[in-house]
Amino acid sequence: MSLLGEQYASSDDDTSQPVAKDDRTKAATSVVAAPDLALDVWSHNLKRSGATPNIVQDPMRLQLMLAKPTDTALTYNVPYADLARPAQGPSNPYKTTKGNALKRKNALTGDAQEAAISDATFTAQHRTFQSLGYTKDPSVNGAFVGDLAKAQAFGGRDIIQMRPSKADSAALRRKRQKKGDVSIVDGEGAYKGPWARYEDDQMYEDEAALGEEELASDEEYIEEAIVPARSTAVTKLVSDYQDDLANTETTEFHGTAEYDYQGRTYMHVPQDLDIDLRSEPGTQKNYIPKKHIHTWKSHTKAINALRFFPNSGHLLLSASADTKVKLWDVYHNRELLRTYSGHTKSVTDSTFSPTGTNFLTGSYDRHIKLWDTETGTCISRFQTSTKAVPHVLCFYPSTDTHEFLAGTSDKKIVQFDTRSGEMTQEYDHHLQAVNTITFVDENRRFITTSDDKSLRAWEYNIPVPIKYIAEPYMYSLVRASAHPNGKSVAFQSGDNQIVVYASTDRFRQNRKKSFRGHNNAGYAIDVGISPDGQFVMSGDSGGWVCFWDWKTCKMWHKMVAHEGAVVCAQWHPRESSKVVTAGLDGGIKYWD
Repeated sequence: MSLLGEQYASSDDDTSQPVAKDDRTKAATSVVAAPDLALDVWSHNLKRSGATPNIVQDPMRLQLMLAKPTDTALTYNVPYADLARPAQGPSNPYKTTKGNALKRKNALTGDAQEAAISDATFTAQHRTFQSLGYTKDPSVNGAFVGDLAKAQAFGGRDIIQMRPSKADSAALRRKRQKKGDVSIVDGEGAYKGPWARYEDDQMYEDEAALGEEELASDEEYIEEAIVPARSTAVTKLVSDYQDDLANTETTEFHGTAEYDYQGRTYMHVPQDLDIDLRSEPGTQKNYIPKKHIHTWKSHTKAINALRFFPNSGHLLLSASADTKVKLWDVYHNRELLRTYSGHTKSVTDSTFSPTGTNFLTGSYDRHIKLWDTETGTCISRFQTSTKAVPHVLCFYPSTDTHEFLAGTSDKKIVQFDTRSGEMTQEYDHHLQAVNTITFVDENRRFITTSDDKSLRAWEYNIPVPIKYIAEPYMYSLVRASAHPNGKSVAFQSGDNQIVVYASTDRFRQNRKKSFRGHNNAGYAIDVGISPDGQFVMSGDSGGWVCFWDWKTCKMWHKMVAHEGAVVCAQWHPRESSKVVTAGLDGGIKYWD
């Protein structure tokens, strides 16, 4: 201690001068008594004599030491008597009995204690507190919390104890009138059933009649207050829906020239391009588009359907919620060519015939219309017997066909003949609105999906399903796209994934193929497959367009396309890397 007090170092052994004994004693003493600490350990003799305890401390009970030369704090050795003293002050409610650790608070304001109470008792006390404002305190026997005045008034009874007894219930039932005989319609003993009154209600009516008080009667009210007007009956034409407006169709040409120098219209497939639009589809290799090259903007509301012209893809048909259908030029000037007007409500779907000379449109005005693509005239109109809303339209994929299918909101798939305009077949097995119709197996069968979360396969012209798939884990399949190999069909499922089903005899789900990573819940978003079958494309509710690899099911690319949800996405049937997208913002974008 003296060496420490003198700040002794090993290098001073040879050079240091001898220190006097008194100086060493003084230095060592100063180290021990140097801290002026206000420890609550005082001499009892000094306290009795009235000395100041902050100045003089008991040296017998105060022992300060440095355990190590490197310590920076003095250690105080507490006597045993101080260790055995009881703890002073209020107890810590969060301190455990084992050690000095504190309890972990399981509530925001402290520690919630557990109490053993049954569910029935808790429910009864909870209902009592909600109804009467008081309840029993589970931690204290016989105590109450809440409105103590009501607890005293009701004697601390809960809801269960305050129920009327069997005798009271029987007396209440005796006051009610008899139900009467079912065979008697009017008069004494007539049937009253659940409308039988109580004696108190009858006494009130009798007293009111004796006191000459006016009873509220509809007949008296009509006779005294309102004079009936002599008006003619309302005809059915006044209250009927105005469907006649849907029978007026117009068209408008917007292009620079309706005919070229050879007298050909826009129906002619252009041949002055770098690509051959007359070749077989799927012969070229497809790639993922990277950049935006053009925007078509004319619709004022959301786009519901986009369709390329069959085989060549030199024209683009768009159906919108603004009741308009528009035809666009994909090449050359990329201008708006023609507008088809004839629906009074939002157009739900549109589809080209296999040759492209005609196309169908369905709308929420409950009409299906067949249009001439070149002239814009409406050829014929169709409507189901129940006047249901057509959700999906599909021509029979044959060049010489005159029939098409329509999935409606009344759970049916109806088949029409475009020549006669009559319904030739009806497929009625779904339980909710039909969403998709996809032809498979060389057009001999077709697959339909519905909001009833099921998938059904049919033979064409036979109204009995040959396959029915409905699993508990399935969601509604809202859009479909057949793979070019003819063996699979991709469906947009409502649980943010794209599922694949085989289009062969068994129609089984391919569980190894599931495309995820996008959000589609709440929207009917298109799913598209590239013409060579290499990539899968889908829109997104957040404005994205996602691309996956068909073999590995891994997301290949993802890009922002629109501000709102992208509900329409289609591959060009001839180009190697061109796609078209549309969404709720009303714009149509072309990508390469």
